[in-house]
Amino acid sequence: MPERLSKFMLSGKTIFLTIIAMIAFAANSLLCRLALMSGEIDPASFTVVRLVSGAFLLGAIVYSRCPKPCFEPRRVMPALMLFIYAAAFSFAYLSLSAGTGALILFGSVQATMLTWAFLTGEKPNSLQVVGCMMAIGGLVYLVLPGVTAPSFTGSVLMAAAGFAWGVYTLLGKSANDPLTDTANNFIKTLPVLFIVWLLLLIGEYPLLSLPLPSVGGVALAVASGALSSGLGYAIWYSVVPALSSTQAASVQLSVPVIAGVGGVLFMSEEMSMRLAIAGIFILGGIACTLMRLSR
Repeated sequence: MPERLSKFMLSGKTIFLTIIAMIAFAANSLLCRLALMSGEIDPASFTVVRLVSGAFLLGAIVYSRCPKPCFEPRRVMPALMLFIYAAAFSFAYLSLSAGTGALILFGSVQATMLTWAFLTGEKPNSLQVVGCMMAIGGLVYLVLPGVTAPSFTGSVLMAAAGFAWGVYTLLGKSANDPLTDTANNFIKTLPVLFIVWLLLLIGEYPLLSLPLPSVGGVALAVASGALSSGLGYAIWYSVVPALSSTQAASVQLSVPVIAGVGGVLFMSEEMSMRLAIAGIFILGGIACTLMRLSR
């Protein structure tokens, strides 16, 4: 009996932390969209502040519990994927609503992770295959050209962000210390940020010509970086090893619903019929892919 209870509590903890991580992911979409739509900060500055603030907070937490150097220089791929995700994410939200952006992002995440799961031998049942087809079909329907279709450029950027985040999540399945690994990933983005910053400064897109971000815009970027991203990603890295690739891909598709509702409640965004129909297909696909868990 105690052993069964222990297993139940562990499962309950995993579910609870997964829910917290999904709320954090949705908050990122809302914070980014809110900052950009008000013109208080540009996407390049938002990305820089977001990653720097995440690196600072996580680095401080890790240092407080481990004063000795805990930096691992060899694993650079997670940091590269984190940077690509964050940059593409910010620029995509120049032309996408919070709900639509989140739907494209996590639809792409699911496609990336499930493709990897199939290639590495995870055997889905027929219902899961139907679920994947439903979810991908909903995403395709959302971005088809039409009067209410979202921006093509924004959609492509967000799909690229989704691919990068999917790879980042898959790499996190081997994380030994989620908090330290996440801190390392954020810190390793800083040299890339510095190089890109210099290139933009001397290139055809000089940063000096951009308006300075407002205090409110910086505050939103810091909240996104330190809280929703830094702590949220550390929580996600702590639970993703306990999930299969199929599960990890599927549960993230709850984020568009949270972000869509948040956009309607807090930013007066409209829930279009196209978004609602696509959301039904994608969430129905999640339900199908999770059916195997109840067996």
